[in-house]
Amino acid sequence: MSDSPRFKELIRNVKDFPKPGIVFRDITTLVQDKAAFGEAVRLMADPFREDRVELVVGVEARGFIFAAPVALELGAGFVPVRKPGKLPAATTAETYQLEYGTDTVLIHSDAIKPGQRVLVVDDLLATGGTVAATCRLVERLGGKIVGVSFLVDLEFLPGRKKLEKYKTFALVGYDAE
Repeated sequence: MSDSPRFKELIRNVKDFPKPGIVFRDITTLVQDKAAFGEAVRLMADPFREDRVELVVGVEARGFIFAAPVALELGAGFVPVRKPGKLPAATTAETYQLEYGTDTVLIHSDAIKPGQRVLVVDDLLATGGTVAATCRLVERLGGKIVGVSFLVDLEFLPGRKKLEKYKTFALVGYDAE
């Protein structure tokens, strides 16, 4: 983990959002700074430059902000993973547990060819449910996950445990709310 104080200074902390007691890590203030945004994308790609990444899968919605430029940085294609009702062609779905209930992510069924080398990118790692479900989707389609990259890791939450079998990188870590 890089954990540059500069990046932490550019991430706005919004208290009591989306509910009381939560500190929301708002990345929009970082991406407004073109130099910091470019550096963050480069640093999120760096650990995977030797992994021959063919596709970068981005998780809706803030994950798209980083996944597409990371794909360009690595000379790879970009594949979106979305919530139900957002992809126009045939899809493959993965449902996963939330604290109270379930959620589902989908990918176009023809987006990944067997054996393709895939990097999964999202803006923030919290409990890890969405990204773990995304990794399962990629593997169901025959893709090989070379790693997972995040801008922010909320280290006080159990997200990394769900991703233990993957090479995982985060640019900035927070060890408490």
